Amino acid sequence: MTMRKDAARNWQLIVDTGRRFVDEGIPVQLNEVARAASVGVATVYRHFPTPEALLETIATPSLEALVAHAERAVTEDDAGAAFAGLLIATLDAQLDDASMQPALAAGTYVLPRTAELRDRLDTLTGRLLDRARAAGRVRPDVTDADLLPLMCGVIFAVRVHPGAEDRRAVTHRYLDVMLTGLRRP
Repeated sequence: MTMRKDAARNWQLIVDTGRRFVDEGIPVQLNEVARAASVGVATVYRHFPTPEALLETIATPSLEALVAHAERAVTEDDAGAAFAGLLIATLDAQLDDASMQPALAAGTYVLPRTAELRDRLDTLTGRLLDRARAAGRVRPDVTDADLLPLMCGVIFAVRVHPGAEDRRAVTHRYLDVMLTGLRRP
């Protein structure tokens, strides 16, 4: 079902305003988004019943790109490099798109598309981890459940202690330290 032109225009205006809020570090509160987008509050709630629904919509393009990266990674020959490459891409996505951290850290999702993308990403990440373990590039005791807290720790450390260095370089250095710890001794 396609939206009327005015509804589609309002939807895009709301998403663009929400994106600006996320990029500027402003909490995504639907009433404030409506005010900033110059649309009615009911219009915002009709499209996005919760702030999480808007955040998930904003994060969808980055999640799709990350899933596409993971799909390519599982076809790579070097299991360790493919696994590390996906972790780098995941951290870079969080640095480039502030909506990604809450989308990746959430335990439940409002939108079916977000749940589908996360399930696919989790499955592909698990396959990459299994391949890296089998190739001896990751310790056998590292589990899928270990990855999220470890990755959250890296991105948190970079955000809390940004310093004068390039954030991407610092993030990659921290990830390298983490990956060294994950390697089979």
